[in-house]
Amino acid sequence: MERSVSTHLAIDVTKPATLVLEIAVAQDYLDAGAATENLSVAGETGLVEATELLTQHGTRVHVVKAPAGSLTIDYFATIKGRIDPAPITEWDVLRYLRPSRYCESDVLAPTAAAEFGEVPHEKLLAAVSSWVGTRLSYVPGSSQPTDGAIATMLSRQGVCRDYAHLVVALLRGLDIPARVVGVYAPGISPMDFHAVAEAYINGGWYVVDATTLGPRQSFVRMATGDDAADIAFLSIHQGLATVTEQTVTAVVDELPQDDITQPVAIG
Repeated sequence: MERSVSTHLAIDVTKPATLVLEIAVAQDYLDAGAATENLSVAGETGLVEATELLTQHGTRVHVVKAPAGSLTIDYFATIKGRIDPAPITEWDVLRYLRPSRYCESDVLAPTAAAEFGEVPHEKLLAAVSSWVGTRLSYVPGSSQPTDGAIATMLSRQGVCRDYAHLVVALLRGLDIPARVVGVYAPGISPMDFHAVAEAYINGGWYVVDATTLGPRQSFVRMATGDDAADIAFLSIHQGLATVTEQTVTAVVDELPQDDITQPVAIG
C-alpha cells in the first residue's frame, strides 16, 4: 500500500499571529522509515520558519509566527506500507476513560448502558458504530465548533468530528477507553481532513468510523487526543488571520475493501 497526502492553505494574516498547525503525519511513520514529506510556509517576502513540537501519541505540531500579509502553507507526504502500532502504556488506557469537553461520557453513560448493556464485549465497537451511523445524518455545516456529543445526539446530524465525539462518549460511558484521531482518509467524499474514533479493546487501539465514508485500512494518522480540541488542523492565536483557500488530498494506490464488523488498527 502506498498513500499520498497533501494540504494546501492560503491564509490572509491581517494582524501578525501565531499559527499552530497539525497537518503533518504522525511521528510513528517517520520513525518506521515509511514516510517522506515536505512542509513549506511562504509569506509575501519569502519563506517563513515553522518550529516543530512533538506532543502526545506522535502528534507533530508546527508553530508559525506569521507576519501580516498573505501566507501559503503546503504539506505533502508519501507513506509506503502500513506500520505497526505504537507501544501502549497503562496511562494511555486510563486517561481515555474520562469525560472531556466534547465527549460528555458521564452524562451519556445511562444511554450507553441502556442501548449496549447486553451487547457482547467483542461486538461493542461494531454495535456503537452502527447505532451512531444510523441515527445521524451527515450534513456539512450543520454543527457548530462548540457542539459536543450531547448536542449531536439531540440534533441527529453533524460532520465527522460530531460522529467521532458521540462514538467516543458512548464508549467511555461503557468503560471502554476511547479517543479522537485526525486522519488523512483516502476514499472519503467530500475530501477533507477527517476525524474518527479510536477505542482500546482486546489489547489494542482500533478505529471506529461511524460515517463509513472511506476504508479504515487506508487512514493516515495525524493527531490524537481527548476530542476535537486536541486535533485541530489550524489554531490562530495572538493575532488575526483568515483561511481563504483550503485543499486536502489523500489517495492510495489500491483502495481496500472494509468490513465494519471487523477490527482495524490505523497503520
